[in-house]
Amino acid sequence: MFTGIVTAIGTIEAREERGDLRLRISCPWDPATIAIGASIACAGVCLTVVDKGGAPGAAWFAVDVSAETLSRTAKGAWSEGARINLEPSLRIGDELGGHIVSGHVDAVGTVAAKAAEGDSARFTISAPKDLAPFLAEKGSVTVDGVSLTVNTVADQPDGSVHFGLNIIPHTAEVTTLGELGEGGEVNLEIDTVARYLKRLESLRA
Repeated sequence: MFTGIVTAIGTIEAREERGDLRLRISCPWDPATIAIGASIACAGVCLTVVDKGGAPGAAWFAVDVSAETLSRTAKGAWSEGARINLEPSLRIGDELGGHIVSGHVDAVGTVAAKAAEGDSARFTISAPKDLAPFLAEKGSVTVDGVSLTVNTVADQPDGSVHFGLNIIPHTAEVTTLGELGEGGEVNLEIDTVARYLKRLESLRA
């Protein structure tokens, strides 16, 4: 379980095909705080630590990414040299600063537009039609592991949906969202509460 509050940006420094894809990710953590078997959200995807090393402030950890995960996540997320948002799993007593995030990607979205708005950036994300019922103004969504508030929702003629996000300078600086441009792909996870509400609605039908 996660909150969508990114605590570091990691870099994929090596990848190895060995049945599943083995990734070695560098990060600014202390390796003593990373446990083998622990869950870390990488670009919004819950992955399990299988190896670790390095020194305080210059640690690395390894994860295995299955073919299923690769097929359901943004294509460029796992390239060597890619920078990805990192969040360790939530511990009892931790502040729930964002919203409840599972680390299970529901769909891949595309940046349809990006424009400056004051000091912030306004993003319009295009999401597939399956996600349309779960997106609402002032609701929550996770984009590449970052908990964000949906500002606007516009259903499209083809059934897809566009939703707007406001990325403040701090968020752009401490996550990879500031590096995104038009046409970029992002991992999307819908709000857990919205998921259950949709299920309850279907049972009443």
